[in-house]
Amino acid sequence: MTNKITELFNIKYPIVQGGMVWVSGWKLASAVSNAGGLGLIGAGSMYPEVLREHIQKCKKATDKPFGVNVPMLYPDLEKIMDIILEEGVNIVFTSAGNPKTWTAFLKNRGVTVVHVVSSVKFALKAEAAGVDAVVCEGFEAGGHNGREETTTFTLIPMVKEQVSIPVIAAGGIGSGRGMLAAMVLGADGVQIGSRFAATEESSAHQNFKNTIVDVKDGDTHLTLKELAPVRLIKNKFYNEVQELYQKNPTKEEIKELLGRARAKKGMFEGDLDEGELEIGQIAGLIHDIKPVKDVLNEIVEELNSVNSLNFSF
Repeated sequence: MTNKITELFNIKYPIVQGGMVWVSGWKLASAVSNAGGLGLIGAGSMYPEVLREHIQKCKKATDKPFGVNVPMLYPDLEKIMDIILEEGVNIVFTSAGNPKTWTAFLKNRGVTVVHVVSSVKFALKAEAAGVDAVVCEGFEAGGHNGREETTTFTLIPMVKEQVSIPVIAAGGIGSGRGMLAAMVLGADGVQIGSRFAATEESSAHQNFKNTIVDVKDGDTHLTLKELAPVRLIKNKFYNEVQELYQKNPTKEEIKELLGRARAKKGMFEGDLDEGELEIGQIAGLIHDIKPVKDVLNEIVEELNSVNSLNFSF
């Protein structure tokens, strides 16, 4: 079976891997693409020339489609976009910014553009900007979420009701049952982040991967809304953030505590105390670290085993 997402990206399964900072390098992206999904390189944690290196390595590792995720709150966007075009990447996911900024520029050069949104309002703005699809990311997700705290399974049908372009569900999905539920509610495909963070090909530090496996329900919390909302595992740094909030801090004081490279310290370097550990609520259902191919196959097999609505692949 094919659908709007498999046709849009020319992939086997309507499963997109989240372009997570410090996690989504070329090894993860190529592995997901080789397994039948759409792999994304996470440009948010990469200098422009590092991104170029990852794109080139990904092209050597897979002959399947892959893309780049570009959070628009980071610097060097012009250089990043130029490198994406120079290297012939024709799928770009944009997030954390105004879709009008880059959509026309990319589409005029033959690039398929998808934008990540957290509300119906922003989904409509993305459609008006000309994107080919939207990722609707709910409150459950890790990474930079919306401030509205709308859950994925509430957001999907509301967006589906209002837009005509394909809808990809994200946030709280890490299994075939979750994928089926999202598609029953109107999603044409899913984007999965946390489950792929805990794979052998993920570029996350082993300490972080092990911590993901240990996470239980209630061990994460959406915070730092004054800067960019992010769901964090409750560790020493998280506790320091909460203690600061008790003092009614200014945005500058929060920035001072956050400092620089806090996510790199936690997710890439493995500092479980002082680092920022971003992960979704679905981590409570992640119990092992295994190859991407096995994860993706399990998701598809579970989807087909519980599916009674003919979403068969």
